[in-house]
Amino acid sequence: MTSMIEPTVNGHDESLTRRALRFALDKTTQMADSELRVPLHYYRDPKITEIEESQILRRVPLAIVPSAQLPKANDYVVRSVLGDSLLVTRDRHGESHVFLNYCRHRGAMPACGTGNASRFTCPYHAWSYKNTGDLFAVPGSSGFATMNKADYGLVELPNQERHGFIWAVLSADADIDVDAHLGDMAPELALMNYSSYGYHTEREFESDVSWKGALEAFAEGYHFPFVHGQSVIGQNTIANTSVYDEFGKHHRLGFPFNWIVNLDNDPSGAWDPSANMGVIYWIYPNLVLANSPLGVEIIDILPAGAPTRCTVRHSWMGRVPAANDEMRAVYDEVYENVHAAVRDEDFTMLPQCGEGVRHGQHDHMIIGRNEIGVQHMIRVLAQELGVALQ
Repeated sequence: MTSMIEPTVNGHDESLTRRALRFALDKTTQMADSELRVPLHYYRDPKITEIEESQILRRVPLAIVPSAQLPKANDYVVRSVLGDSLLVTRDRHGESHVFLNYCRHRGAMPACGTGNASRFTCPYHAWSYKNTGDLFAVPGSSGFATMNKADYGLVELPNQERHGFIWAVLSADADIDVDAHLGDMAPELALMNYSSYGYHTEREFESDVSWKGALEAFAEGYHFPFVHGQSVIGQNTIANTSVYDEFGKHHRLGFPFNWIVNLDNDPSGAWDPSANMGVIYWIYPNLVLANSPLGVEIIDILPAGAPTRCTVRHSWMGRVPAANDEMRAVYDEVYENVHAAVRDEDFTMLPQCGEGVRHGQHDHMIIGRNEIGVQHMIRVLAQELGVALQ
């Protein structure tokens, strides 16, 4: 089912809140048509992991960094994606680029970390590159008399800046069309206006669980009282209750807060969905955007060299960019709380799922009708991978 919600000044029509309120009052949730049975090899087969990387993760647009992480001309960020070092720059004209961060001479890395620079110099032989990727200077150039510098710039990956993110395809010979990739999700992300947010911080860690299994933790509220019972998520959010909409390969889930039921007795209250639920997007294949009234968590999950090993990059942006130390302190506290929920709650439990996948002798897992978002993730990826489901 594809959402056809009319926008308001707050991003979404109040019908999303009305649907969530109905589920909350009825103490139920949006359901899939039936249970789904998933073979264990979907999570643990090394051949499937190879296909995931070569045919999916290196062939579709990935959100590499938020636009707000490079707010000024000449800003840059280096990050690793599937083992590739990527240099993301914003040139003096404000245009963004994504390069493989490898010198064209002997392959060392010209850039590291984050900062503001118009040029990058390789630490091995001091070849220098502009932030547009052009090779600028070669010491001892007489040794390369027949080389045309224009042919030896940094390799630029196909990239586009859309909807508050800088996207790239990890294969240099590929094409990129982010709006085609997003389909009906593109106008939904446009409503969120992420490009106006303020980037705050990030952390990255690895975990012993399938990247697909890790993503599934952000597609259902069934686990909230058991995993998050002592934190804000478990205390403020109604368990096992959500509204769900598909946008092609992507989806949106709304997890209602406890206070949404007050609208039944006081319809004059705020019906803005952002005030009444956590709105979570899954952007195929690997991105989760968890929206709250104050900002958005950006949860980027990728495989890390083994079927049941993944890398988690957890960032946060504020809806209103921090203008002073007091706001930054508030955002620090918000991030520490949400990161603790992800790291110390979700990713304390999830490695146990990894153990079950590695050592289980049952032939399949069963996914409930109440886990409709999880089912969608599995169906989409299984179809791409050629995995049969029941």
